[in-house]
Amino acid sequence: MIYYIKLYLASFAAFFALDMLWLGLIAGNFYKQHLGFLMAPGVNWYAALIFYFLYILGVLVFVVVPGLTDNTFALMLVRAALFGLITYATYDLTNLATIRDWPLAVTMVDLLWGMVLTTLVSMAGFFAGRWMA
Repeated sequence: MIYYIKLYLASFAAFFALDMLWLGLIAGNFYKQHLGFLMAPGVNWYAALIFYFLYILGVLVFVVVPGLTDNTFALMLVRAALFGLITYATYDLTNLATIRDWPLAVTMVDLLWGMVLTTLVSMAGFFAGRWMA
């Protein structure tokens, strides 16, 4: 159980750091430009942390642990990209379908970011899991 807690914490740290880099430095202005009319003045950290906690659980259950169990790095990368695409598509395509003036550009950027972020975090989790084993 300690192994899985450490694996979770390592993956969570990677996800949080990368997402903060993305949202804070790289794409923050992009989102303000396209979604400023919808954005709250501040982050609801309770909701954000619940998302992070649940997302990392999904990454571990569906991507990292199966990759470690099977010792299949290449397949783990495919699962990671697919998991990122599907999960981010769930959010963004629902918004595109239901929210007036939801920008297609945001959806496209988010789908790509979901794939990249999830793949990088899964790699971090995979290598952390190997190192701790």
